[in-house]
Amino acid sequence: MAGTAVRLGVLVLPEHPGPEGVRPWRVAEELGFDHAWTLDHLSWRTLRERPWFDAMTTLTAAACHTGRIALGTLVASPNFRHPVVTAKEAMTLDHVSGGRFVLGVGAGAPGPDGAALGGPEPAAAGRATRFEEFVTLVDRLLRQPVTTFSGRFYTAEDIRMIPGCVRRPRLPLAVAATGARGMRLAAGLGDMWVTIGDAGVPGGQSEAEAFATLRGQLDRLTRACRSAGRPPGDVRRLVNLSRVVAEPYGSPERLADLVGRCAELGFTDVVLAYPREEGVFAGDMRAFEEAVTRVTGVTGQRGSD
Repeated sequence: MAGTAVRLGVLVLPEHPGPEGVRPWRVAEELGFDHAWTLDHLSWRTLRERPWFDAMTTLTAAACHTGRIALGTLVASPNFRHPVVTAKEAMTLDHVSGGRFVLGVGAGAPGPDGAALGGPEPAAAGRATRFEEFVTLVDRLLRQPVTTFSGRFYTAEDIRMIPGCVRRPRLPLAVAATGARGMRLAAGLGDMWVTIGDAGVPGGQSEAEAFATLRGQLDRLTRACRSAGRPPGDVRRLVNLSRVVAEPYGSPERLADLVGRCAELGFTDVVLAYPREEGVFAGDMRAFEEAVTRVTGVTGQRGSD
């Protein structure tokens, strides 16, 4: 991005069917975004009865129709994923994309996804424990050609991960976390930390309250990194701005101001939601393009699809 150290990303919901489903990803690359993400759920909130596709397959298609932009999950969780299969898919996507894939992971929230594997859905403490084991095993699988592991939740016996990731020792992990245990995990194993602000009420705080929440979270991450003996600057810090404030691209000036405020707090990466015609993340595409191109420094007209 021109004029700032912050990398700008976009969230594209996995709802676009058919061959035209790759269009938003090409647009994102043409607009100068540094990275593009999709949600990894079986269904999501108010869109449960609408078309909704698999995240890994969606990103594979995106990888085949782009050449520069980084691609990732925001975020995969153990609610319905096993770490062995997740790691194999991530390694594969890393190769398909030519080393552009980022595996975003989170503990998962209560809801339909949590019941997909059967059995009782764990409470918050149980999800945190399961998530820690999930990330630990994914990390090992992606780092070494053969892994054997026996834990409370997962077992892996003589699992091959050949040829391994394009990037060594493994592709980047982006860890979504707000609690103390998750922050420690991000500080210990994460290449990036992810937040949507107050996860209990996404977008429900005033702008002043939201930025105060983000400031507090960044302070806790810094303390977690220092406790882990890791320089805080080693972990990139990403905020999904469209889950934090309203109309983040209402004007080019507003987006530039918000990105600047995030940078001042210490964020290295800011994500916006790709505009939808209605409902969640509804927005005007022309305003989106105008604001984003002002911030990214891209000039000229996008090519036709």
